[in-house]
Amino acid sequence: MPAGAGAPPADTDPVAGRRALEGASAIARLDEVTRLLRRECPWDREQDERTIVPHTVEEAYELADAAHSGDDEKLVDELGDVLFQVHFLALLLEERGAGDLAAVAERCREKLVRRHPHVFGEVEVSGAGEVLANWDAIKRGEGGREPGVFGEVPENLPALLYARKLLRRATSAGRPTASAPEALDRVEAEAGRLREGSGREESFDAVGRLLLAAVEAARAVGVDPELALRSTAAGFREEVQADG
Repeated sequence: MPAGAGAPPADTDPVAGRRALEGASAIARLDEVTRLLRRECPWDREQDERTIVPHTVEEAYELADAAHSGDDEKLVDELGDVLFQVHFLALLLEERGAGDLAAVAERCREKLVRRHPHVFGEVEVSGAGEVLANWDAIKRGEGGREPGVFGEVPENLPALLYARKLLRRATSAGRPTASAPEALDRVEAEAGRLREGSGREESFDAVGRLLLAAVEAARAVGVDPELALRSTAAGFREEVQADG
């Protein structure tokens, strides 16, 4: 099935066509500014992917905060910062002949088509869970991938995100998914073990198990544990500041 299957041609929707042209024009202007900065700004000239990526990660967190806050104006701004990071990193690839923004976009398009056979192919799915399972199975079968259920799960992810990703991969590989009541029972059981802990090592292990159980409970009720904890911590911060 062709890559564009499942979506009407842009020329059948005048509004979509106009927005596509406006988007392409804006992207071209951003690309022009990115190239100018790379040539003319001393700081930008000194950067490579190793020095830029920490800023990329920071911008991704700021984007997540904007999305969670519900502030659309902030979301537009943070999306722009992330988009600039993509442009800059793609330009570094272009400079050494290893790729460019077009290659990045095309690789992404091909990946999305390949991993959505229920949209671009003949596969049928019963829901979002099956979509994720298919995604992980297709990903594992792609050439050049690290083998195994947990292949290419970065170990330097924030702990809650790392645990969430491991649990999702395990589910996709066939591990039974805990229901919300089952997950909460595990939280209570691990909390009980923590209460019974008699030493630092036992408490350390019990806290880890409790947090993993809490992440599993968050998944069971459809909540991102990283964003939930950040939101609650921010509320705690404001509360303490107000009392002070």
